[in-house]
Amino acid sequence: MPSRGLPLTFCENDVCSIMKRRVIFGVVALVLTANLFFGARLYLSSAQAAEKDSPYPSLELFSYVMEKVRKDYVDGQNLTYQDLVYGALKGMLNTLDPHSEFMEAEKYKELQNDTQGAFGGLGIVISMKDNFITVVAPMDESPGFKAGVMSGDRIIRIDGKSTDKMGVQDAVKSLRGEPGTQVRLSVFRPSSSQVQEFQLTRSVITVDMVKDIHGKKEFPLGENKIGYIRLVQFGEKTSDDLEAAIKKLKGQGMQALVLDLRWNPGGLLEQAVDVCEKFLPRGQLVVTTEGRNPAQNSSRRGSGHDELAGMPIVLLVNLGSASASEIVAGCLQDLKRAIVLGEKSFGKGSVQSILPLQDGSALRLTTAKYYTPSHKVIHEEGITPDIPVPMTEEEQRAVQLQWAPGGVESLEPKDRQLVNDVRDPQLDRAMDLLKGITMFSQRSPLPEKRVARSEKMSTAP
Repeated sequence: MPSRGLPLTFCENDVCSIMKRRVIFGVVALVLTANLFFGARLYLSSAQAAEKDSPYPSLELFSYVMEKVRKDYVDGQNLTYQDLVYGALKGMLNTLDPHSEFMEAEKYKELQNDTQGAFGGLGIVISMKDNFITVVAPMDESPGFKAGVMSGDRIIRIDGKSTDKMGVQDAVKSLRGEPGTQVRLSVFRPSSSQVQEFQLTRSVITVDMVKDIHGKKEFPLGENKIGYIRLVQFGEKTSDDLEAAIKKLKGQGMQALVLDLRWNPGGLLEQAVDVCEKFLPRGQLVVTTEGRNPAQNSSRRGSGHDELAGMPIVLLVNLGSASASEIVAGCLQDLKRAIVLGEKSFGKGSVQSILPLQDGSALRLTTAKYYTPSHKVIHEEGITPDIPVPMTEEEQRAVQLQWAPGGVESLEPKDRQLVNDVRDPQLDRAMDLLKGITMFSQRSPLPEKRVARSEKMSTAP
């Protein structure tokens, strides 16, 4: 009997093993089937999405509409294919964001002239803010500056035409024209909730990018050996002119500096980096750019040296400080190299790449955003001052008149004294702050601790 039990026990174990393997194979098969099912669904979903976003049906639709317009539009005989394509490109770029645009050849040439420091127009830098055509800053000595157009003003009509449906490009085209011609602006000023009318005459504008406290290029040293430099815009020569100004002030024994970026609408990124590196050690991170395309990701580091050797700096900003100005302010603030004083800046911190096209036109396309060394985003956030110092509308107006050559002289005699008597509270606060810092740093060092007689004796051999 025992001998018969051994084969029976072995047979039962074998059957169990086979059953276990079948169960395992079944579970594996079920898992594989489920994976295949869900994988197939995912693939089909992706394929459908790709097919739905395929460019070919859309291009076919575009071609059909373009031909339909050419054939059936009542004035279609006056249209060219270039007119239709250019119009489509403008519309496409305008739907992206306020700073992207398609530029025809003439507009592209104007952009190139802007960065070289000479161009025709009103000297008003504009942008889209809160869905309004908004003045970022009027250029120094420009018709807009002299007439009293201010940062934050909303242009609601140009020559009587509403700007409600205008993009930035259309507004710029309407504002610019031949020197000597006139344009009428209707401006809503949020600070006073009033609409003001301006009759401006277009002119050729040449701008000095770096100025002293008197609006010239002499750079005298102020009281308490505090220097003052105002950067008007970041053009091709801003960095070189700044270096020359620093050299003049250092030669006079400068011990502290006010760097004024108020009403500076920005300009060239390379110049912003070059300006920063004059106050930073070599290799210090200045700004990073990050975009959807990894090719747009970059970091800019200074290649120069701190020409002021750690000298105290107060940097002034306000609503008219934008783009490259905010890069400089954000960098020097992050790295504790300057105290930022004034009012919150404009918040224009996106990167527009200029892509020239074969027919002389170009794309201005937003491809990335700027980030400060501590990775704070600038776009739509702006730079918040370390020390907020507000200015009233009257104070801003008076300061701009004092800056403009002949600005005060153009006023009625009764108004001249009133404007001359207005103080610049932000500059005054900056000067007081630097005066205190320099006085503290110049204090006599504390006397060394005297060694007690017993201590001296104990150390003798």
